[in-house]
Amino acid sequence: MRDTATIRHSGYSGQAMETPAGNTAKSGRRTALVVLLTCLAAAAALLLIVGRSTAPTDASSEAGFARDMSTHHAQAVEMSFIARDGSKDDAVRRLAYDIIVTQTAQRGMFSGWLQQWGLEQSSERPPMAWMAGHGHGVTAAASGTMPGMAGEDELKRLREATGKDQEILFLQLMIRHHEGGVQMSQGLLKLSDRDEVATTARHIVDGQTGEIKLMTDMLAQRGAQPLPSIL
Repeated sequence: MRDTATIRHSGYSGQAMETPAGNTAKSGRRTALVVLLTCLAAAAALLLIVGRSTAPTDASSEAGFARDMSTHHAQAVEMSFIARDGSKDDAVRRLAYDIIVTQTAQRGMFSGWLQQWGLEQSSERPPMAWMAGHGHGVTAAASGTMPGMAGEDELKRLREATGKDQEILFLQLMIRHHEGGVQMSQGLLKLSDRDEVATTARHIVDGQTGEIKLMTDMLAQRGAQPLPSIL
């Protein structure tokens, strides 16, 4: 049995001493961590490869929808800025602001999809070519327009109008514009079940259908009616 002097002489100072077993345990934990990180990196790389390999093609309905809806949204944002800056009515200004925020965010999402899929932001294919043979695509492609879009003369009238006249024209043009957005989104849902695209299309249908009802009520409050429906 070792005495106190022998223990002091051995260098014991009241602190835990490193042992071969302790070193082995630490080494094992480090090895496990390295293996875990390696597996995570490999899984991430595999997901990226799979995502790239299953990404929509340039001529796909998903790519066409993202590009055309981005252009469609851009005009809605433009009209909403005109109404927001020209109107003194709180309800009109609030509606315009909501459209600006929502559709600008969605345009960013469309751009992100195309980038993730390794596709260009624009295409030489005519508007709505992705829906050709499925209803509105043929007409839109032939005319070079998308459903519900305002013409240059209508945008000019909107810019030049003031007060109640501008509010009525804005609501009429935006109802028709939303009807076009709903039509495009419903068309996409018939052609694609890709999760992120289909989910967004359903949100657009629900959101813009609700806003169409709101704007129809706002027109009635101003003694006006919507333009003939395109749905």
